[in-house]
Amino acid sequence: MANTKMKIKKGDTVIVNAGKDKGKKGEVLNTLPGKSRVVVQGVNVVKKHTKPTQTSAGGIIEKELSIHVSNVAVADPKTDKPTRVGYKTLKSGKKVRVAKRSGETIDS
Repeated sequence: MANTKMKIKKGDTVIVNAGKDKGKKGEVLNTLPGKSRVVVQGVNVVKKHTKPTQTSAGGIIEKELSIHVSNVAVADPKTDKPTRVGYKTLKSGKKVRVAKRSGETIDS
């Protein structure tokens, strides 16, 4: 699997483009660049049956699993619609991410 540069970072607000949770919006909790996947809050939630251990009680817990990065898009800070991400160098020399839809900088 190619280790491509991911333009989505932890803490970004993203919108799901495809899959059973299409249209949902959530915050990126974790990124897995080696697998090109992200974990989004409230998206791809599954129930996991766990045995009781000394530290935790058993039962059914709900947790978010990762989804492929191609199935999510960053939410535009101006319009809250899905957008692609580009890069721009400011006059100060700092490289920032920008939304292609509106041109606004993406804060993370």
